[in-house]
Amino acid sequence: MAATARSWLGFQLARRRLSAKPYYSARYSTSSYGPKLHREIGVEDEEVPSSGISRPLSHILKDLSKKVPQSLIRLHAESSPPAKYIPWHTLNRILNLHAPEWSGEVRSITYSTDGKSVSVVYRITLYGTDAEIFREATGTAYVDEGDPVQEAETKAFGRACARFGLGLHLFHQDS
Repeated sequence: MAATARSWLGFQLARRRLSAKPYYSARYSTSSYGPKLHREIGVEDEEVPSSGISRPLSHILKDLSKKVPQSLIRLHAESSPPAKYIPWHTLNRILNLHAPEWSGEVRSITYSTDGKSVSVVYRITLYGTDAEIFREATGTAYVDEGDPVQEAETKAFGRACARFGLGLHLFHQDS
Protein backbone atom coordinates (compact mmCIF):
# COMPACT_ATOMS: atom_id res chain seq x y z
CA MET A 1 0.00 0.00 0.00
CA ALA A 2 2.76 2.49 0.94
CA ALA A 3 4.68 1.78 -2.28
CA THR A 4 1.55 2.49 -4.34
CA ALA A 5 0.98 5.79 -2.54
CA ARG A 6 4.61 6.83 -3.09
CA SER A 7 4.50 6.03 -6.81
CA TRP A 8 1.20 7.93 -7.17
CA LEU A 9 2.72 10.95 -5.36
CA GLY A 10 5.83 10.78 -7.54
CA PHE A 11 3.64 10.69 -10.64
CA GLN A 12 1.61 13.70 -9.46
CA LEU A 13 4.73 15.74 -8.69
CA ALA A 14 6.27 14.90 -12.08
CA ARG A 15 3.02 15.85 -13.83
CA ARG A 16 2.92 19.18 -11.96
CA ARG A 17 6.53 19.99 -12.91
CA LEU A 18 5.87 19.23 -16.58
CA SER A 19 2.71 21.34 -16.73
CA ALA A 20 4.04 24.36 -14.81
CA LYS A 21 4.66 27.60 -16.65
CA PRO A 22 7.74 29.76 -16.02
CA TYR A 23 7.18 32.87 -13.89
CA TYR A 24 7.64 35.20 -16.84
CA SER A 25 4.71 33.80 -18.83
CA ALA A 26 2.23 36.21 -20.42
CA ARG A 27 -0.03 35.83 -17.39
CA TYR A 28 2.57 37.53 -15.18
CA SER A 29 4.41 39.84 -17.54
CA THR A 30 3.28 42.46 -20.00
CA SER A 31 6.54 42.40 -21.97
CA SER A 32 9.42 40.15 -22.92
CA TYR A 33 11.50 41.55 -20.04
CA GLY A 34 11.68 38.13 -18.32
CA PRO A 35 13.58 36.35 -21.13
CA LYS A 36 15.70 39.48 -21.67
CA LEU A 37 16.73 39.46 -18.02
CA HIS A 38 17.57 35.75 -18.31
CA ARG A 39 19.86 36.43 -21.27
CA GLU A 40 21.54 39.37 -19.54
CA ILE A 41 22.33 37.47 -16.37
CA GLY A 42 23.36 34.33 -18.27
CA VAL A 43 20.53 31.91 -17.48
CA GLU A 44 19.29 29.40 -20.02
CA ASP A 45 15.53 28.83 -20.28
CA GLU A 46 15.99 25.20 -19.18
CA GLU A 47 17.46 26.46 -15.87
CA VAL A 48 14.48 28.66 -14.96
CA PRO A 49 12.67 27.26 -11.93
CA SER A 50 9.11 26.41 -12.94
CA SER A 51 7.30 25.85 -9.68
CA GLY A 52 7.81 25.65 -5.97
CA ILE A 53 11.05 25.26 -4.10
CA SER A 54 13.45 23.68 -6.50
CA ARG A 55 16.99 24.00 -5.15
CA PRO A 56 19.14 23.86 -2.03
CA LEU A 57 19.79 27.18 -0.32
CA SER A 58 23.53 27.01 -1.08
CA HIS A 59 22.77 27.01 -4.84
CA ILE A 60 20.40 29.96 -4.49
CA LEU A 61 22.97 31.98 -2.53
CA LYS A 62 25.69 31.14 -5.05
CA ASP A 63 23.53 32.44 -7.92
CA LEU A 64 22.55 35.60 -6.03
CA SER A 65 26.22 36.36 -5.34
CA LYS A 66 27.11 36.56 -9.02
CA LYS A 67 27.99 39.97 -10.39
CA VAL A 68 24.98 41.75 -11.91
CA PRO A 69 25.52 42.74 -15.57
CA GLN A 70 26.32 46.37 -16.25
CA SER A 71 23.24 46.68 -18.49
CA LEU A 72 20.98 46.30 -15.41
CA ILE A 73 22.80 48.92 -13.33
CA ARG A 74 21.62 52.55 -13.23
CA LEU A 75 23.17 55.81 -12.01
CA HIS A 76 21.74 58.23 -9.45
CA ALA A 77 22.44 61.42 -11.39
CA GLU A 78 21.53 63.71 -8.49
CA SER A 79 24.30 62.36 -6.21
CA SER A 80 27.88 63.55 -6.46
CA PRO A 81 29.68 61.54 -7.66
CA PRO A 82 26.88 59.59 -9.41
CA ALA A 83 26.19 56.38 -7.45
CA LYS A 84 25.46 53.05 -9.14
CA TYR A 85 22.38 51.09 -8.11
CA ILE A 86 20.10 48.28 -9.27
CA PRO A 87 16.41 49.29 -9.49
CA TRP A 88 14.18 47.54 -6.95
CA HIS A 89 12.06 45.94 -9.68
CA THR A 90 15.17 44.36 -11.23
CA LEU A 91 16.26 43.02 -7.83
CA ASN A 92 12.74 41.65 -7.42
CA ARG A 93 12.91 39.84 -10.78
CA ILE A 94 16.34 38.38 -10.00
CA LEU A 95 15.00 37.06 -6.68
CA ASN A 96 11.99 35.61 -8.51
CA LEU A 97 14.34 33.88 -10.93
CA HIS A 98 16.78 32.35 -8.46
CA ALA A 99 14.60 32.01 -5.33
CA PRO A 100 10.98 31.78 -6.50
CA GLU A 101 9.68 31.20 -2.99
CA TRP A 102 11.30 34.27 -1.38
CA SER A 103 9.30 36.64 0.78
CA GLY A 104 9.80 40.19 1.97
CA GLU A 105 8.22 42.32 4.65
CA VAL A 106 8.54 45.70 6.29
CA ARG A 107 9.44 45.02 9.93
CA SER A 108 9.25 48.57 11.25
CA ILE A 109 8.82 52.20 10.24
CA THR A 110 10.38 54.77 12.57
CA TYR A 111 10.29 58.56 12.28
CA SER A 112 13.17 60.54 13.77
CA THR A 113 12.46 62.63 16.85
CA ASP A 114 12.95 65.83 14.88
CA GLY A 115 10.52 64.62 12.17
CA LYS A 116 13.02 65.17 9.37
CA SER A 117 13.65 61.53 8.41
CA VAL A 118 12.08 58.10 8.42
CA SER A 119 13.77 54.70 8.69
CA VAL A 120 12.40 51.37 7.49
CA VAL A 121 13.62 47.91 8.46
CA TYR A 122 13.00 45.34 5.69
CA ARG A 123 13.35 41.55 5.95
CA ILE A 124 13.88 39.16 3.04
CA THR A 125 13.49 35.43 3.63
CA LEU A 126 14.80 32.82 1.17
CA TYR A 127 13.44 29.29 1.17
CA GLY A 128 15.49 26.37 -0.15
CA THR A 129 14.87 22.65 -0.19
CA ASP A 130 17.12 22.22 2.84
CA ALA A 131 16.72 25.42 4.88
CA GLU A 132 15.39 28.94 5.07
CA ILE A 133 17.34 32.07 5.92
CA PHE A 134 16.50 35.73 6.40
CA ARG A 135 18.39 39.01 6.33
CA GLU A 136 17.26 42.44 7.47
CA ALA A 137 18.49 45.89 6.54
CA THR A 138 17.60 49.51 7.23
CA GLY A 139 16.96 52.35 4.82
CA THR A 140 16.53 56.00 5.75
CA ALA A 141 15.07 58.89 3.76
CA TYR A 142 14.38 62.55 4.47
CA VAL A 143 10.75 63.66 4.57
CA ASP A 144 11.36 66.18 1.77
CA GLU A 145 12.22 63.34 -0.69
CA GLY A 146 8.71 62.88 -2.12
CA ASP A 147 7.37 59.73 -0.42
CA PRO A 148 9.98 59.13 2.30
CA VAL A 149 8.56 55.78 3.48
CA GLN A 150 8.64 54.36 -0.04
CA GLU A 151 12.16 55.72 -0.58
CA ALA A 152 13.39 54.28 2.75
CA GLU A 153 11.76 50.92 1.96
CA THR A 154 13.44 50.83 -1.46
CA LYS A 155 16.84 51.51 0.13
CA ALA A 156 16.26 48.88 2.83
CA PHE A 157 15.15 46.31 0.24
CA GLY A 158 18.30 46.89 -1.83
CA ARG A 159 20.52 46.57 1.23
CA ALA A 160 18.74 43.39 2.35
CA CYS A 161 19.37 41.94 -1.12
CA ALA A 162 23.05 42.90 -0.80
CA ARG A 163 23.22 40.95 2.48
CA PHE A 164 22.50 37.86 0.37
CA GLY A 165 25.19 38.92 -2.10
CA LEU A 166 22.81 40.32 -4.73
CA GLY A 167 24.41 43.52 -6.01
CA LEU A 168 26.95 43.53 -3.20
CA HIS A 169 29.73 44.30 -5.67
CA LEU A 170 28.26 47.82 -6.11
CA PHE A 171 28.93 48.64 -2.46
CA HIS A 172 32.61 47.71 -2.70
CA GLN A 173 33.71 49.34 -5.94
CA ASP A 174 36.58 51.76 -5.94
CA SER A 175 35.56 55.22 -7.08
